[in-house]
Amino acid sequence: MSGVIPIDEGVERLPLKEYTEKAYLDYSMYVILDRALPHIGDGLKPVQRRIIYAMSELGLKTSSKYKKSARTIGDVLGKFHPHGDSACYEAMVHMAQTFSYRYTLVDGQGNWGSADDPKSFAAMRYTEAKLTGYADVLLGELGQGTVDWGNNFDGTLQEPLVLPARVPNVLLNGATGIAVGMATDIPPHNLREVVSACVHLLENPAASIEELFEFVQGPDMPTTAEIISPRSDLLEMYKTGRGSIRMRAVVDHEDGDIVITALPYQVSGARILEQIAAQMQAKKLPMVADLRDESDHEKPTRLVIVPRSNRVDTQQLLNHLFATTDLERSYRVNLNLIGVDGKPQVKGLSTILKEWLSFRMETVTRRLQHRLDKVLERLHLLEGLLVAYLNIDEIIAIIREEEKPKSILMQRFTLSDRQADAILDLKLRHLAKLEQHRIQAEQEELTAEREKLELLLGSKARLKTLIKRELIADAEAFGDDRRSPIVVRQEAKALSERDLLTTEPVTVVLSKQGWVRGAKGHDIDPSNMSYKSGDDFLLMVQARSNQSVAFLDEGGRSYSLEAHTLPSARGQGEPLSGRFNAPSGVQFSAAVSAKVNQLLLMSTDAGYGFVSTFEDLLSKNKAGKTAMSVPKGAKIIVPQHITRIDETWLVAVSNEGRMLVFPLQDLPQLARGKGNKIISISPSRVATREEFMVACALVTEDCELLVHSGKRYLRLKASDLVHYRGERGRRGNKLPRGFQKVDSLAVESQAGSDIGAESIDADT
Repeated sequence: MSGVIPIDEGVERLPLKEYTEKAYLDYSMYVILDRALPHIGDGLKPVQRRIIYAMSELGLKTSSKYKKSARTIGDVLGKFHPHGDSACYEAMVHMAQTFSYRYTLVDGQGNWGSADDPKSFAAMRYTEAKLTGYADVLLGELGQGTVDWGNNFDGTLQEPLVLPARVPNVLLNGATGIAVGMATDIPPHNLREVVSACVHLLENPAASIEELFEFVQGPDMPTTAEIISPRSDLLEMYKTGRGSIRMRAVVDHEDGDIVITALPYQVSGARILEQIAAQMQAKKLPMVADLRDESDHEKPTRLVIVPRSNRVDTQQLLNHLFATTDLERSYRVNLNLIGVDGKPQVKGLSTILKEWLSFRMETVTRRLQHRLDKVLERLHLLEGLLVAYLNIDEIIAIIREEEKPKSILMQRFTLSDRQADAILDLKLRHLAKLEQHRIQAEQEELTAEREKLELLLGSKARLKTLIKRELIADAEAFGDDRRSPIVVRQEAKALSERDLLTTEPVTVVLSKQGWVRGAKGHDIDPSNMSYKSGDDFLLMVQARSNQSVAFLDEGGRSYSLEAHTLPSARGQGEPLSGRFNAPSGVQFSAAVSAKVNQLLLMSTDAGYGFVSTFEDLLSKNKAGKTAMSVPKGAKIIVPQHITRIDETWLVAVSNEGRMLVFPLQDLPQLARGKGNKIISISPSRVATREEFMVACALVTEDCELLVHSGKRYLRLKASDLVHYRGERGRRGNKLPRGFQKVDSLAVESQAGSDIGAESIDADT
């Protein structure tokens, strides 16, 4: 007897699993079908439909007086809506907000919220409402046999299951909703564009989505902000019914200030100000000096951003704000709705329009058939009244004398039941006043109408033409120009942390034991800084706070870090070994900072070198990367900035006093490696440190070279350097006696200002 559910005292028992599953499924379908999703026919959820229908029943047409919202909601709740008053009123508010609905259905007096704060609407006892003119496209054909009726929540009244919409409102005003296991996000569209697509589809039933896309090129929000999604993305969205769109604020420039005049759909100006102010307070927006809200009734949106100076790249700043605030926003699109078959489904644009047109075709057919039935009924009654007119005396006698005149009239004059009732319903004095010509005139008029209706109902082409004319008439009556322009733009990208930094001068100081620090400014004397016991100054690099600094160890590996992350020069800094994973025992010997595309002369005192860019030295890896191949016994020379390659000469000096000058362009441009020979030095002598390259410098025709030897120096003009010119990789010529022990090289312009001491000491 297992599996049998016992019944005790007439009470049926269900397994808990079965009961809960059924209860959950019932609830899910209720939420989907009766709460969250719009119907393709009228584009309304049940609560919206009930509000609109109840307001029409209360006589709140566009020509009537406003009525207190509390009374209206009370009537809706009492008659049709089974939920709470706040939810019902919120739905009504939403349909009255011009910034939420593209074509509002409710016309309100009082505070119905603001674009800045849509939920700031007043309590319903303070607001008044009636229907807008546009609501007529949903209600105009209501009493013409066009709708199916169902019981309201308590079974006391009948309510329309779907309103007979004359336009595809589901696309025009859009919808959002969260159901169980699904959601809907339908953006608003332009009435004229959607109607044009419908007309094209009526004329060309096999029209492709690409053809329809020429008419409906994208959503049309109740804001003048730009839709910046690519056309391909929009087309794919309409094909599949799923996707997303991006909107961007409209920006003007006035006297150097940035003025925002339109915001994306449902974006709050206060929220934008809050987002920008938060970045300013966090010191992540140094290029903005001030922020103002100058919005008023004439200009609902006017946000002013004041740049710090006229040197600020406003386009770069705007791109950053678009990427980091709601000035640019993405909207999910999910065209999920209840179809004509009563089932929820995600549909593409073509499917929605075709299905709605079939709904409209059925609605118009029902309207015409309803009218035809009325006309036929009236013609039938007129035939009976004409018989009554022709036999008036006899009929009056029967009515006066007979106990059951109806059956006698039906038998005597071959009348139908309805005709006999119509004659009997007339008072005798009205019966005596019947006029043949009036009856016949009405008959002729109705006969003409009947023929017209039968012609329409009998021809699908004529029916389509009628629907097309009605669609165009509604588009002319309620349509308007597109508000949201479609402008294809690149998606904005936020500025990096480095780009947001102020460009302040920084001097990077490195000690012999590898401790580093950053001092503000370039007028720094590192010799006066305090160092750890046994430590001393090694080198310094002039950089900017928004630049990177590259450090080279004696093995030729390059490591980099941001200049603004360095510890303050007030202390003794911190060891580079804590920032990098350098090989054990290896010391840092050079550093450089520049723009990423800056050309550098990379060289070793073995007499080898090449041209590289600063970007080639940068590494995100803590272990760095190989930048140079250093021969045995050789040391790295500090990289030198190259202003231009052509018309620049490379000067190299060995410790034996030999100097070679050759064109810089003879050196190759490499990302890494050993490079080519600059000056000829034997590798064995370099290994034992007998001979090596002391220094190198870059000179042009308008520069002078200073050769420092002890306390003396030799000044060589461009004409003097001709003696030392030769091919790359040669030994060079000897310097004059007394200057063969070179300590360093310096380059000066002919005006006398030092343009850089690009050298190393002889002992390094």
